[in-house]
Amino acid sequence: MNDLIDKWYKNHALLYKVILFFSTTFLIVYLFPKSGKFKYDFDKGKPWQSELLLAPFDFAIKKSSDEIELERIEASENSPLYFDIDVTIKSLVAENFAENFEMAFADSIIKEHPKLFKIGKGALEQIYEYGVLDEDYEYPEDKKVILIDDKTQYLETKFSSLTPLDNFRSVIEDALEKNSLENFKPAYISLFFDVIKPNLNLNSSLSQNALDERLAGISSVRGSIEKGTLIISKGEIVEGNKFEELKSLQAEYESQIWSESSYYLIVFAYGLLVALALLMLLLFLRKYRMEVFLDNTKVTFIFFNVLLMILLTTLIINYNSQYLYVVPLCILPLVLKAFFDARLGLFAHVLTVLLIGFIVPNSYEYMFLQIIAGIVTILTVSELYKRANLFISVGQITLIYIIVYFAFFVIQEGDISNLEPRTFGLFVLCGLATLFVQPLIYIYEKLFGLVSDVSLLELSDTNTRLLKELSNKAPGTFHHSLNVANLAEASANEIGANAMLIRVGALYHDIGKMKNPTYFTENQATGINPHDELSPRESAKIIIGHVLDGIEIAKKYNLPDRVIDFIRTHHGTSMVYYFYRKEKDLNEDTNDADFRYPGPQPYSKETAILMMCDSVEAASKSLKEPTTTKIDKFVESIISKQMEDGQFLNANITFKEIQSIKKVLKSKLANIFHLRIEYPE
Repeated sequence: MNDLIDKWYKNHALLYKVILFFSTTFLIVYLFPKSGKFKYDFDKGKPWQSELLLAPFDFAIKKSSDEIELERIEASENSPLYFDIDVTIKSLVAENFAENFEMAFADSIIKEHPKLFKIGKGALEQIYEYGVLDEDYEYPEDKKVILIDDKTQYLETKFSSLTPLDNFRSVIEDALEKNSLENFKPAYISLFFDVIKPNLNLNSSLSQNALDERLAGISSVRGSIEKGTLIISKGEIVEGNKFEELKSLQAEYESQIWSESSYYLIVFAYGLLVALALLMLLLFLRKYRMEVFLDNTKVTFIFFNVLLMILLTTLIINYNSQYLYVVPLCILPLVLKAFFDARLGLFAHVLTVLLIGFIVPNSYEYMFLQIIAGIVTILTVSELYKRANLFISVGQITLIYIIVYFAFFVIQEGDISNLEPRTFGLFVLCGLATLFVQPLIYIYEKLFGLVSDVSLLELSDTNTRLLKELSNKAPGTFHHSLNVANLAEASANEIGANAMLIRVGALYHDIGKMKNPTYFTENQATGINPHDELSPRESAKIIIGHVLDGIEIAKKYNLPDRVIDFIRTHHGTSMVYYFYRKEKDLNEDTNDADFRYPGPQPYSKETAILMMCDSVEAASKSLKEPTTTKIDKFVESIISKQMEDGQFLNANITFKEIQSIKKVLKSKLANIFHLRIEYPE
């Protein structure tokens, strides 16, 4: 039992990765749609590239959305309107007209113009031939109308035959003009205003039911294909009926829910593919980013971001696939580049796009576009802590999206007449969403304890609380740290290392000296050396102790681990040689291990650079009457001694890079001491 517990404890990091690997695979497969997938890719107007295709089963040929929409419009136009008619109104209006006529016109006028009453009766007959509407309706003139009386069809006509309530005036005017009785227009119109009443009102429920019945009768298919029927041969152009049949077959596949018998087999197949992609990511980390692979927090962070991008894409597809390009997928390489490096960011981005390709429509177009956008992201985004750079890069990414989409559209459609500007708007929204990477990086730093260039920029400010305290308690050490930071930054830029990280590491590498500042020569302003009253062993203990003191102070002030690494390694396992020699003179049996720093040795380019720059800058204070030749020999001597001591064995730094660093240090020290080139006499 104890052996099992020991094995578990020794391999707990590996077991965590295994659990993380399988849980992420499960979640990704769970997010995938539980439907069939058409295995062929085709484009309208392009040759069929696959083998001869026979119908695998009976299926219906679906109408296109445009065809269905046209049929719906046609059904709406042909659907009749139902109006209720009150047949008693007409006779009532006629009676009222007869009564009011005698009151409106004097007897002498009636006798002089006997046609006047007959004209009014004729006008009423014309107005009420089909009926008078109760309000203004906006329908086409040729719209079919059915008049019903007590739910029984009374008459069928067109909408233009019905008389609007305020249109009887024209009927009266025409009748009077035909009989040369225009003088009586005002009186007649006033009379009709008093007697005319509407007898038609729209029956909304019957009209809507008629429309719904017609719409329900529209079929979504037009014909069918029997199993075994030839659909298309290799090399045939995908167009017309062929295209519609292929689209119908694709829709049939994608609408099929996995049967219980095939469900687990298909899930297993998906699991294999997803697991393979995630395994490639782990192998990449193990081979090229071992420090990331060994850190479970960082591995979890990478897997979490991959899963998050797939989750967002799945949610958008389930809601409406038209908004697919709103998902800011380029946030993934941006985030990974901010915390790690460009190569890892691009590798993870490509694998994520390949996984998303399982669930998106037009997968080849989508993957090509997103991979190109990811490459542009990696190539253009530098110094993410500068806001202007981020805005410029997002603009370039958005432009690439638009260019690639436009090219694919022209290739597929052959013209730009059907190009939808709305899609370009989606790309702009995607670009704006990508700007969310700044607050996202801050959130990630707090959740996962990581550090980005944005945080490093904040830490490099010499007005931070810790650096101010260092400048007050140990001004000499603070000045030394500034000089080392400048040397280290220049060296990092020369060989392509992380200049921002190494600058911050250099500023904080000696904060442990605040505990006993006067025991370090750069802070001994009075000329009194406290070591004169201590034994060499005690002095060495204080000097070596500034590393552990620095780590404690750094943790107290919540400095990131990447910065604390510089404090741990800036002396490696080197020896405090001065006090070792003094102790050796007193005691021949002195153990040199008591005078060595605890380490570890530098294990990156950045920590190795800091060790070189720190040693060179500190020792340069002892140079008397420095010359170019002296400085060259001095730098060569110090760095060569560190190499002979094996301090850089664990750092991924080459001899060529070390030579470049030496040149930078020689040049910078010559400038510090204001040396000129030595001309021959």
